Amino acid sequence: MKILGIDPGSRLLGFACIEKQGNQVKVLEHGTIHLFHKEYNNIPVDETTPSRLKEIFIKLNEVIQRHKPHSMAVEKVFFAKNAVSALKLGQARGVVLLSGALPDRELYEYSVTEVKSMITGHGRSDKEQVSKMLQMILGVQDFETADASDALALALAHALGTKAHSLPTKKGKSGGSLKSLGESIGEKVARAKASKTAPLKR
Repeated sequence: MKILGIDPGSRLLGFACIEKQGNQVKVLEHGTIHLFHKEYNNIPVDETTPSRLKEIFIKLNEVIQRHKPHSMAVEKVFFAKNAVSALKLGQARGVVLLSGALPDRELYEYSVTEVKSMITGHGRSDKEQVSKMLQMILGVQDFETADASDALALALAHALGTKAHSLPTKKGKSGGSLKSLGESIGEKVARAKASKTAPLKR
């Protein structure tokens, strides 16, 4: 079972694909799609938006074709800095959902708090803590950006069986959360959480 995690963005979009086989999880790839280029600096945001959305669609579909994930976990969006940011983020997220839904792939939504709680045990953990826990659970990872780390956290949270908010597919079916990965991953998570010392400084 392959799971693709996506952290949507209009400037940076994080992605990560993992594969679950029995009680084991393997990281296949993680990275960042850069959507704001230097030539956009002196151009109004509205004029670059169509190009960015097209780039999301093309590059994300390249990732999908490369790994052919069975399901996609996408971050829920509750707030943005301002109305313009919220609009742009919503547009980017819409392209992500479209890319995932085209082949009737199962789509799932997770809030940031849900993901953090599943990975670190605390819904208010910072990005550095989440990244450190991912490395303890899955092995050392060289994240290009925090967006890639967030995407991997989404994929792993889904694999671990966090309660998901599934989105109906074209056929009217709603996906359910994956079952627990079993003792192997559960023990890794427990050991990682137990080995934490003082909280990381912000």
